Order: sequence, then C-alpha cells, then structure tokens
Amino acid sequence: MQWRKGLLDMSGPTASVALLAQQLKVSLAGRPVLHGLDISIAAGQWTSIVGPNGAGKSTLLKALAGLLPAAGHVELLGQPLHSLPARTRALQMAWLGQNESTGDDLKVWDVAMLGRLPHQSWLGASNPVDHAAVEQALRATHAWEWRERALGQLSAGERQRVLLARALAVQAQVLLMDEPLANLDPPHQADWLQLVRSLVAQGCTVVSVLHEISMALHADTILVMAQGRITHHGPCADAQTHRAVEQVFDHRLAIHALAGQWVAIPANN
Repeated sequence: MQWRKGLLDMSGPTASVALLAQQLKVSLAGRPVLHGLDISIAAGQWTSIVGPNGAGKSTLLKALAGLLPAAGHVELLGQPLHSLPARTRALQMAWLGQNESTGDDLKVWDVAMLGRLPHQSWLGASNPVDHAAVEQALRATHAWEWRERALGQLSAGERQRVLLARALAVQAQVLLMDEPLANLDPPHQADWLQLVRSLVAQGCTVVSVLHEISMALHADTILVMAQGRITHHGPCADAQTHRAVEQVFDHRLAIHALAGQWVAIPANN
C-alpha cells in the first residue's frame, strides 16, 4: 500500500502543533465523559490513542474533529476550530470513523470521490486533479480493481479500505482515524501501517484510536486514556510509556522488544 509522493496537498497553513485542546470537556446524555483534558499533538507525527473500553478514546477523537458538542478550547493548525469555515476545516482535516454508513448502491469510485468535495465548488464537476487523487487513494488501499462495483457488494474489510480511500482522497494535513484496522486482515493491517508511515514522512499528521496495542506501538507517540482522563502522553519507545500502557490494562499485558519492534503480549500473571 504505497502512497506515491507528489499528490499530497500540503500547501495549507503549517504549525508545530497540529491539534491543541485546553480544558476539553464532553458530556453524553448528561453523563460526563471527558474531564477537562489538556492535549498538544505535534504536527507531522503519528499519535495513537489507547486505553480500555469506555476510556473515552472515540469521544476524544470526535471532539478534536468538531463532531461533538464540547466545552473548552480546540485549535486546528493554530486556528480555533470553532472559527474555521466548514470548508476550510474539511480541507485541513480528514476523518475516518467507526461503522460509517454509506449508500450501498454507490460505486466504489463515487464513494472515494466524496473525499474531493471540499476541493470542488458548489455543484462543480470533478476535474483531472480530483480523478488523480481518487485513483491514487484507491490504489493505495488496494481497492482500485473494485472501482466500478457497488459498495454493498463488498465484504466488511473491503468496505473499510474504500472508506479509508475516501479519507485519503481529501489529501488533508491532519488525518483522524477511529479504529481504522476494524475488519482488516493482518496483511492489510501491515499495508495500513506502511501507508501511515509514508503519510507522516511527507508531513501529514495522523491521529488514530487503536485497540491493537502492538500496532499502536509503531506510532511516534502514544496517548493513554482511562475513565475520560489522560494518564500518559509520551514517545512509544519510552519505558515510562510502556509502563503506563501496561498499568492502564491492569498489567494483563506486557510490552517487550521483538525483532527490533515493541510488541504487547499477554502478561504472565
């Protein structure tokens, strides 16, 4: 899953911090979920968010994307999120969520082309630049051969790769992904990892919520959550980060080096 350089649009504003949150609070159905979080996510890096079920990981990602009502202050690339026009926000930040619903009768090509809408004028037709971006995204996710098939004809894993292509087609500076490895088999998980590293090498900022801890350990930094709070935020290779991850999962897993990579395995309790 190679991401060919040259088509990623990094012409927008640059900042050393991609996402900043101060005293971020979210309540759902009257229940507090996020409790006054302060976060700074560096630009041009991959940050993975991990934690047990119910920690608030997906809620945090949605709040950073502006998809949930939240109290506090959030900035995207140095600009207050709430003050950005919707189109500007859509150009600068792409989103891949969990269990997203898309019309099953839409062709794969048309689904991926939805990622180009922020680049197009109202009722404007797609152009060769849009076509090139969509082709690149579909090829990067190994979905090019299905471009004329309806989304409803695909397996869950195949659909996930098409939705990832839609997010890639935006060519945004910041890419947020909530459980992007859902339904992907191990080879395509490895493809996803290669793709993320390629995007980051070109200056893109990636933030992912992952349950696959060994995969999350490939990121530049890990943000550890529990009960709507951040318990640790640090480099993936740091021993303190490893201890924080082990602790948040009640020491039921242990992080070890294996073949030059950090992996999480069941702990010998």
